[in-house]
Amino acid sequence: MNKKIEIFDSTLRDGAQAEGISFSVEDKIKIVRALDALGVSYIEAGNPGSNPKDLEFFLRMKNEKLKHGKLTAFGSTRRPDTQVEEDSNVQSLLEANTPTVAIFGKSWDFHVTDIIKTTLDENLAMIKDTIAFLKQRGKEVIYDAEHFFDGYKNNPDYALATLEAAKLGGADWLVLCETNGGAFPDEVYNITKKVCEKLGVKVGIHCHNDGGMAVANTIMAVEAGATQVQGTYIGFGERCGNVNLTTVIANLQLKREKQCILEDQLVNLASTARMVAEISNVSMNEREPYIGNSAFAHKGGMHIDGVTKAPHSFEHIDPRRVGNKRRILMSEVSGKSTVLSKIQKVNPNIKKNSPETQKLIERLKELEYEGYQFEGAESTFELIIRKHLGKYKPFFELKYYKIIEENHARGENTSSALVKINVDGKDEMTVAEGVGPVNALDKALRKALETFYPQLTEVYLTDYKVRVLDTTETTDAKVRVLIESTDGYNLWTTVGVSTDIIEASWIALVDSIEYKLIKDIEEKVRAYI
Repeated sequence: MNKKIEIFDSTLRDGAQAEGISFSVEDKIKIVRALDALGVSYIEAGNPGSNPKDLEFFLRMKNEKLKHGKLTAFGSTRRPDTQVEEDSNVQSLLEANTPTVAIFGKSWDFHVTDIIKTTLDENLAMIKDTIAFLKQRGKEVIYDAEHFFDGYKNNPDYALATLEAAKLGGADWLVLCETNGGAFPDEVYNITKKVCEKLGVKVGIHCHNDGGMAVANTIMAVEAGATQVQGTYIGFGERCGNVNLTTVIANLQLKREKQCILEDQLVNLASTARMVAEISNVSMNEREPYIGNSAFAHKGGMHIDGVTKAPHSFEHIDPRRVGNKRRILMSEVSGKSTVLSKIQKVNPNIKKNSPETQKLIERLKELEYEGYQFEGAESTFELIIRKHLGKYKPFFELKYYKIIEENHARGENTSSALVKINVDGKDEMTVAEGVGPVNALDKALRKALETFYPQLTEVYLTDYKVRVLDTTETTDAKVRVLIESTDGYNLWTTVGVSTDIIEASWIALVDSIEYKLIKDIEEKVRAYI
């Protein structure tokens, strides 16, 4: 590695401003521990002066010892025409007791005069005074120059003067914030380069993604001399989000030989992303570079043939380097080699020209003709292979299920499901209520099975999709149901097809549960061996 890039993660502060995101104190602590384990340099965890929850978090963290990351509290410069010692927000930063503080201030003259309504000179004093106050109390201070690029384009002399004020106050870092997210990479490069050359201090970059160029802008800022990168771990934040740090880390560490996180932790990039998504209760973008489920997925026959013979021709890195894996998607365009690779995961002794391979290819075509689609549901196809090769034993027998829907006069609708199953000669019957019949059926089935398979308490659905396959048949049409499930660590998708949406959902639900139970057994066998 030829240079260290300090990663500054703002998932718990800037990310918390994203629509639909709300962290509990426990959520924050879990994410801090995960980021620290990766070797993230700075973990910005909230504004102690903004709400009681953030203050409680910092109090809890006083007893938490981090190995690699510096916990960082975030706040503003002092208010206009106020002594810094009397500013309650500045005082709350001291109470947070973090080794590092991130202070933001105005760099755009328009914001100074029209938003916070003070003079340009007073704003410079606010920046310098606040940073000097915190430095005198032993804090490492990172100065976030809000709207810096807009400010520079509008009035470069004043934008630079705000950085000079921060430097005079003793700031350890000057971070250029591309707050509006609309700048182009060439603008970011040129302006960042001028700042680095003129001020001769450590410079950071903070980009938003409103123009879809946050990663490109960040990389160009690093090329121009920035040595700190601010962002959120999987990219969520206000509006269109912040720069996605997983993409930046992988690009810089793998392709520019700049150390961003611990070298031996790069393999945990993808798993940590899924953990952060689960804690944040968001669906991760499966087409996200490096870490997404589709990042190394191949479907076309020629592509599959090429990636099998020469992986580097269709994969820009080995997916294992970031903890991801190659996926060969099953579809009607799949060749014999693709089907064989799936079969050999179940039985390595099956050969390309064996009868089993040909029969499974024919079965694949039959099922796709019936409406099945396996490119997004490889888990179901693996179960089909197991059944065909005699490597499958059902985990339970369905006796029956019943769905009851009630439509009340007040407009309230409820669904209940009754499920009776048998496991090893023992019957179990349960009832559950849900939001719609499929949700009720899912809850009832899991409730019944958890008596025999307690690990299913960890499993829940993350996505449910229905597609009508032949709209010309109106209400007689077949539907295809795709269900995505997770146990908090792994993600898998199953599919069911029927003219009855409940039955199609049931097929996909059963496959989802049985796939999980099979994988658990295999994991125990591997651990034993």
